[in-house]
Amino acid sequence: MIFASLIASAALAVAGVQTPAAPAPQAQAAPTPTPATEVIREEGLVAEYFEARGGAISPGAVVVLGGSEGGLRGSRNLARRLAGEGFPSIAVSYFGEAGQPARLDRIPIESVGRALDWLEAHDVDGPVAIVGISKGAELALLTASREPRIKAVVAAAPTHVVWQGIDRTGGQTGSSWSADGAPLAYTPYDLSQGFTGIFNLYRDSLPGAVAESEIPVEAIDGPIMLVSGEADGLWPATEMAGRIEQRLRERGFAYPVVNLSYPDAGHAVFGPPMAADTRGLQNILSLGGTIDGLVAARADGWPRVLAFLRESLD
Repeated sequence: MIFASLIASAALAVAGVQTPAAPAPQAQAAPTPTPATEVIREEGLVAEYFEARGGAISPGAVVVLGGSEGGLRGSRNLARRLAGEGFPSIAVSYFGEAGQPARLDRIPIESVGRALDWLEAHDVDGPVAIVGISKGAELALLTASREPRIKAVVAAAPTHVVWQGIDRTGGQTGSSWSADGAPLAYTPYDLSQGFTGIFNLYRDSLPGAVAESEIPVEAIDGPIMLVSGEADGLWPATEMAGRIEQRLRERGFAYPVVNLSYPDAGHAVFGPPMAADTRGLQNILSLGGTIDGLVAARADGWPRVLAFLRESLD
C-alpha cells in the first residue's frame, strides 16, 4: 500500500524508537540497555524474555506486542521497561523477523498462544496480561478474546475491528490475521476516492466495516484498559476505543473497563514518560498532537497502566 512506509515509521515512534539526531559535542554514551534474559527462537515463536527486576515483583507476567513496524524493535523496549517495573515480560514478534513473513498479511495469531506455552514451560507462574500498541493492540484484543489464559488487556491506540493487512511493497493484501490456517474476517480499505492520507483512509473505511470483522471483546476473561490520543493522526483510535467500550457495555461485560483518552496527544500517546526535550520528539508529532499534550498524556497514563497491571495480576 502507498501508506505502508508511513505506518511503519509511525509504529516505530509509538514503540519508543527515537529518530536519530546528530550527537551533541562531547555527549556521553547512553547506558547499555539491559539484555534479554533469554532469546527465544522456536517453531512458531520469535520472542525475547525479560526477567522481572526490582523490589516489587509481580506474581503474573506480561506479553508485549509492538506495532506494524514488525519484529522486536518496539516490543523489546517496552518489555524491558516493564521488567524493570517488576513484571516478567515476553516481547513477541508476529512478523518481520528472520524466518517470519515480511509483510503484515494473514499473520497467524498462534504466536501469542505459543508465548503463553513458553511461560508455562519455564515456570513463569501466575496470571498473564497482554499489552499491545496499534496493530499490536488489534492482535492483543483479538487473541485475548480467544485465549482464556489471558487475564487482562492493555490496548494502546486500539481498534475495534480486524483490518486489511499492510504490504510495504504495494502488493495486495487480505486480512491482517489468520487462525488455524484460515484468514479472519476483516474490514477492507476503501480507496474509492483515492488515497488522501492514512487517517482519512481508516476513518472513511469504517462505515464499510462488516460485523464479522468486529473483535468479540466481550469474550475476554479479565479487565481491559484502553489508551488513546484524541489527536491521533494515523487512525481514529479514540473513536474506535469508544466503540470497544460501547460493545462491552451493551453485552454486559463483567470486568472493569478503563478508557483513557487524551485530547492533545497523538498516536504516540502510550509509553513511559518523556521529557519535552527528548531527542526526536518533534518528529513524533507527525502522528498528531502537541509536545505538551504527549508529555502530559504519558506522565498521567504510564503510572495508571502500571497500577492496572499490578492490580490485575496480583
